[in-house]
Amino acid sequence: MLVSVKEILEKARSGGYAVGAFNVFNLETTQAVIQAAREMRSPIVIQVTEKTMEYAGGRGIFHLIKNNAEFYAPEIPVGIHLDHGHSFEAIRRAVDIGFTSVMYDGSRKKYEDNVMVTKEIVDFCHEKGVVVQAELGFVPYLGEIEMKDEDWIKYMTDPGLAESFVKETKVDTMAVAIGNAHNFFKEKKQPDYNRLEMINKALNIPLVLHGASDWENEKVDEVIKRGISCFNVDTSIRLNFVNSLVSKIMKQGPMNLDVREFLGEAREAVKNVVKDKIKIFKSDSKI
Repeated sequence: MLVSVKEILEKARSGGYAVGAFNVFNLETTQAVIQAAREMRSPIVIQVTEKTMEYAGGRGIFHLIKNNAEFYAPEIPVGIHLDHGHSFEAIRRAVDIGFTSVMYDGSRKKYEDNVMVTKEIVDFCHEKGVVVQAELGFVPYLGEIEMKDEDWIKYMTDPGLAESFVKETKVDTMAVAIGNAHNFFKEKKQPDYNRLEMINKALNIPLVLHGASDWENEKVDEVIKRGISCFNVDTSIRLNFVNSLVSKIMKQGPMNLDVREFLGEAREAVKNVVKDKIKIFKSDSKI
């Protein structure tokens, strides 16, 4: 069943666990995430990026997710979310399609500009009952900056600014930077747990961690204790999907033209990694 992302994350926050926000890009990854959630009895967030909307069609991918969730997992709380919207136009398009949760990523803007645009988006979205996630701080991508031992202080979320940001914009959830990084960028050796604790104390909203596809066990436990209610998972999904396809094609050779067989195994590979993440986040058996 489709429910508010804010509701899902608030329950996780009060329950001492986190929920996975899993990126999908086609039928097979969507099915994999929903099947994993059903088997693990876990609430989930399913999210897509602007690039996925361009690839699959915004309405097409939205209704693919919606129909699969409603038809095949009516008992599972599922939130649908736009990940990393970079403009008011992208947010407006997602809301018009039916998304009830969006992320506006103004993290590369100056603080004042990030506040101004985020506030405009929040005002627009809240009138329509749409949840808004923002990002403050800098979670780097591979190729965006040189990968070396960075001065992470200048990239991480400032607790004082975060408190002011939330008061001014009234966002519902916040993505934070504590030394985490997207895809294969070299992360800070140790997450800044003290910084996260200060951010959590300053704010009274669910916190989200991007760039944590490879986080497990102790690191996950430590950040959940300090307020993280949601982990974005993208890279590990794409990695397992592609690796499965390549492995299957290499074994079978070019004569096997049953694409469904290849995609079915890739779907299973994604389902297994999603189940593992659900267990690590401790959201299994929460419904």
